Amino acid sequence: MKKLPRRALVALPSLALAAPALAQATWPDRPVRIIVSFPGGSTPDIAARAAAAHFQQAFGHPFVIDNRAGGGGTIGAEATARATDGHTLGVTIGGPGSIAKILNPALGYDPVTDLQPVSLLARMPLVLAVNPNVPVRNVAELVAYARANPGRLNYGSVGAGSTGHMLVAEMAARHGLEMTHIPFRSVPQSVTEIVAGRIELMAAAAGAVLAQARAGQVRALAISGDARMAQLPDVPLLTEAGEPGAGIYAWIGLFAPPGMPAERVARLAQEAGRALSNPETGRTLEAAGFEPLGTPPALLGALIQSEVAHWGPIIRRLNIRPES
Repeated sequence: MKKLPRRALVALPSLALAAPALAQATWPDRPVRIIVSFPGGSTPDIAARAAAAHFQQAFGHPFVIDNRAGGGGTIGAEATARATDGHTLGVTIGGPGSIAKILNPALGYDPVTDLQPVSLLARMPLVLAVNPNVPVRNVAELVAYARANPGRLNYGSVGAGSTGHMLVAEMAARHGLEMTHIPFRSVPQSVTEIVAGRIELMAAAAGAVLAQARAGQVRALAISGDARMAQLPDVPLLTEAGEPGAGIYAWIGLFAPPGMPAERVARLAQEAGRALSNPETGRTLEAAGFEPLGTPPALLGALIQSEVAHWGPIIRRLNIRPES
């Protein structure tokens, strides 16, 4: 996957702040709905609520969270894409926000054409984690154990085609491992299952398993991305373990239905930059494993194109489908 340099990501919110204020005298004129494609308490929900609180102050009208979980995030994303009231936005993640149509050609929307990028709110690396009862302490031992115990390991994700699913599926294919994928409706559900030992393995957004890793409820083996996490400084990068993982992040994006006026999108992106650069918000999100961003629309659009180019061939080569 083409890397998005961290220094560019960090600089972009300030660029958004420097943009001239755009007149929005007539919008919104009533409450705005933000459809979140995952349940309350999930990482997209946390980021969405941080943005919504600022939007309400900036625009003078309520921004109401509407959690629409299911379909690995596609139900909420499609509801955003189909909204025509002019007062609906959406927050979703990579997968339903990027490569969902490649995964399922019968899907009722295409995120590349039917979702208008507004702002990349946050990103975080993926943590490759196991239940502590799995007798491995690093990636090499995991590969060896899975090879010696074909069919023994079940790995979870928030749905077929999610970044966590594809990261593990591609690793299994590369090493010739036989493991079973079990999709769940939400990140909290999948985390509950790995802590309970009903699944053995998952690659989850860092914020979702940070507390469990610190408490010893899961064992973090490695993380994706380009730098070690300050919150888990002893956990190596996947690249340090000899595995692909550079530039791979779970991410959370703010979207609008197609056709929202460009000046409105620009103002929303500008305010998202302000929301995510607020020191108190930043500290809260960073403690949860996020890298707060709040970028202009173009960067989220470029990220989507990058994911299509990276994951599309893998989906086709491994024949990953919604029921995978």
